[in-house]
Amino acid sequence: MTINGLIYRNFKKNLPHYALYIFALAFSAALYFAFVTLQYAPSLAEVKSSVKGLAALKVASVLLIVIVAVFLFYANHLFMKRRSKEIGLFQLVGMTKKEVFRILGTENFLLYYGSLFAGIFFGFAASKLLMMLLLRIIQVETKVSLYFSMKAFGQTLLVFTIIFILVLLINSIFIKRQTILSLFRTVSSTEDRAGRISKAGLLLGVIGFVCIGAGYYISSELFNGDFVTVRALYTAMISILALVIFGTYLFYKTSVRFVFYLIRKKKGGYLNIRDVMSLSAIMFRIRSNAVLLTIITTVSALAIGLLSLSYITFYSAEETAHNMTAADFSFIKTNEAKQFTERLNENNIAYEKEEIEVVRVTADLSSLFDKKSKDLKFDSKAVPIAVVSDAAVKGMDVKPGQAVFSGYSDALARFMPMKSEGMIDLTGKRKTARLRTVALRKDQVLSNYFSGSMPVLVTDDALFQALKKDTDPKIQLDSNLFTGINLKKDEDLGKANRLFQSLHFPSDSFAYSSPEIIKMQKENMGVMMFIVGFLGLTFLVTSGCILYFKQMEESEEEKPAYTILRKLGFTMQDLTTGIRIKQLYNFGIPLLLGLSHSYFAVKSGWFFFGSSLWTPMLIVMGLYTLLYSVFALLSVEGFKKAIRDSL
Repeated sequence: MTINGLIYRNFKKNLPHYALYIFALAFSAALYFAFVTLQYAPSLAEVKSSVKGLAALKVASVLLIVIVAVFLFYANHLFMKRRSKEIGLFQLVGMTKKEVFRILGTENFLLYYGSLFAGIFFGFAASKLLMMLLLRIIQVETKVSLYFSMKAFGQTLLVFTIIFILVLLINSIFIKRQTILSLFRTVSSTEDRAGRISKAGLLLGVIGFVCIGAGYYISSELFNGDFVTVRALYTAMISILALVIFGTYLFYKTSVRFVFYLIRKKKGGYLNIRDVMSLSAIMFRIRSNAVLLTIITTVSALAIGLLSLSYITFYSAEETAHNMTAADFSFIKTNEAKQFTERLNENNIAYEKEEIEVVRVTADLSSLFDKKSKDLKFDSKAVPIAVVSDAAVKGMDVKPGQAVFSGYSDALARFMPMKSEGMIDLTGKRKTARLRTVALRKDQVLSNYFSGSMPVLVTDDALFQALKKDTDPKIQLDSNLFTGINLKKDEDLGKANRLFQSLHFPSDSFAYSSPEIIKMQKENMGVMMFIVGFLGLTFLVTSGCILYFKQMEESEEEKPAYTILRKLGFTMQDLTTGIRIKQLYNFGIPLLLGLSHSYFAVKSGWFFFGSSLWTPMLIVMGLYTLLYSVFALLSVEGFKKAIRDSL
């Protein structure tokens, strides 16, 4: 048989084994080509000036290259190990190492570039859909057409060719350094088969749990007032990262084995076939993959966390805008408010107008802060705050001698925790009034021009009128009147916003348009969510494929054991049940740990990004779990095939 004939037969024989590898490579190439196409697409170029976040597409394409390159190098490493005996046989029958390299190189070339060109084709076909999705997310209306970019094609071909050359170089070094004997001995590393766990292993297993728990605890206390300086925050964040990563490594290296050892010990040594196929296999194999699983878990947690935070911002855009403006449109200058209302009247847009007078006083709030809050660099005995009358705020009725704080956000509650009840003193130019606060409310009644970083104090009208007559000019703002415009029909918001923009109010006038703020926030965070989402999807596919390849490698090694078990009378169903439990552990443990890491990371600082936590975070985690489960199901099918082929 000629070498070309051998290449053809080998390629045809190995093609089914590389199906998922082909899919992952084609998927990565398609996504990269589509990303690069977005940078050159004419329809997107029209909105680049208004969407600043689109520059991040270039950074995303670089990160995408890194993810794909790492995946291809690792997958190639696994395939070379899997075919080591085949390489040894080629040399044993008289082939030179150059001829063996030629066979493998030609196979890789056909497989690689076939997948690459298929990926580029699908990337071209999906680029319009991808562009429409991006424009839909950022709520930009423009015409989209299918566009093939030669620049994107050349860039994709160049990048993936460089990766392919590096893969060939690695294969050449592998073949050159291995002897025939070592090729027949090249198998995946397995664990010591000793049944007992050492005292050192027991200690490390406990340390793994402690490190992860300590990292979680510090993250939960990160913005509770314990870390008040930049240096302290930086040190805490580094500590969290180090503890969680090190704890995750120890978790895979010793903790999982320790937990399963306790489970096995509880059974008293009487293990059924399901336990043998699941618990024992996990105990002895998961340690060898500790580094790989640590990387997958950490990056998965990072992807889920970033996507959750960006989606929280996107999901909370409306509420964030309202907290900034307190109305659909807000003004601090009466003439600007008048210009806008005249435009609304001319265009027959129905609206409601509210005007709230504002007085600033110096407040002694020391009784509202506990000891932790008093450690902040903040003089709680002389705080300039905005005061309004309850008569000007709808749905608010404050009794004489009492007061309510409004606009007390989650972020403010973390950095400056206040008691809902306590005595406060309000000082004007000459007089001082003493009140009892009775509530802390999140809803905002003034734009942030008046409130700044502090909540607004709402008092009864009589006290407000007295404070207005005793104002201290030194702490008053240029404006003391807030004007809010709320439209009666939501469908008029777009038209009203265009009228607002046509008036070209200067930026220092503090005239706010809630629809415009929402649009800007969704544009910027929409692009970020789009990029993080597709990078996360790429990593999910590649990491899922890596775990799948590892499982298929194990299935090949365990075939002799399956043969023995089948000859002993165990049915296909007996073995398959244990395999399902095993894959639940193999894929479920990294997934659950990644979700746990991301949850504590998001929970520690989500309030900086928006006002809603659970809905956006659970949606992201649910989608990630659903997609990740696909690879677990595929691996179960792969093991079932190995069991069928064992007889």
